[in-house]
Amino acid sequence: MNASWHIGVIGGSGLAAGIALDDAQEIAVVSPFGAPSAAVTTGTLSGVRFTFLPRHGPGHRISPSGINYRANIDVLKRCGVTDLIALSAIGSLNPEIAPGHFVAIDQAIDRTDGRINSFFGEGLVAHVSLADPVCPRLHGFLVDAARAAGADVHGAGTYIAIEGPQFSTRVESRLYRSWGADVIGMTAMPEARLAREAELPYALLGMVTDYDSWRDGTEEVDAANVVAVMHRNTGLAQDVVRRLAAALPAGRAPSPIDRALDNATMTAPDQRDRVLMAKLQAVAGRVLG
Repeated sequence: MNASWHIGVIGGSGLAAGIALDDAQEIAVVSPFGAPSAAVTTGTLSGVRFTFLPRHGPGHRISPSGINYRANIDVLKRCGVTDLIALSAIGSLNPEIAPGHFVAIDQAIDRTDGRINSFFGEGLVAHVSLADPVCPRLHGFLVDAARAAGADVHGAGTYIAIEGPQFSTRVESRLYRSWGADVIGMTAMPEARLAREAELPYALLGMVTDYDSWRDGTEEVDAANVVAVMHRNTGLAQDVVRRLAAALPAGRAPSPIDRALDNATMTAPDQRDRVLMAKLQAVAGRVLG
């Protein structure tokens, strides 16, 4: 039996405001994992429920390392989100991927450190599969919507997530290219990891703002230029979301990612931490009982 779509969108603070959701409401949602980046904005587009959360908070006040990724994913799950789209600025490590282009990533390398990257831990251990970190179905819908909006979109690419907040050195940038990374950013991890643990199909559309630092004889990455390209792409990103809403099938067929936690929990029931279990009711209540 098909269910209804409820699309979560994690992106910039002005994304929801420019889309004109029907029946829009701003709601503060509480998480046992701490404060999320901001209140969510929820409403409908083409009859589909959408819930937006600004990743860096109002006015971009939170650094990539300071984002409470667990709280963000948890509150979206509590809102009833079924699928999750991420929109973010990225740098290019590939000469064929130019500033102004969009990339729907299909693979990722995680070079972050010090971030809490799992809902689970001591007292309740779980191991989910992350071989393919994005949902192929949602990825396909996102690529189609970007092309319909007229974006120069690449339908695949490997994203390397770095800790930041500084941009890469030239030798780091060249190292990442040698590893096969196509684009670079600071926020897709642990976002994608946590989405999988929350059984939320996840797809990421990156907006290329620069060529990072790997090219000889070019200027370094400059934050002002990054922001300028982001602002030019905001309207296009909003159009992508609108087109996605209009093109979704009438009913949502089940996804294998809906059951990502099946057989993932390893801790014996009588050894599980009851406090952690209570915190995980939104994320993993389906399998924890």
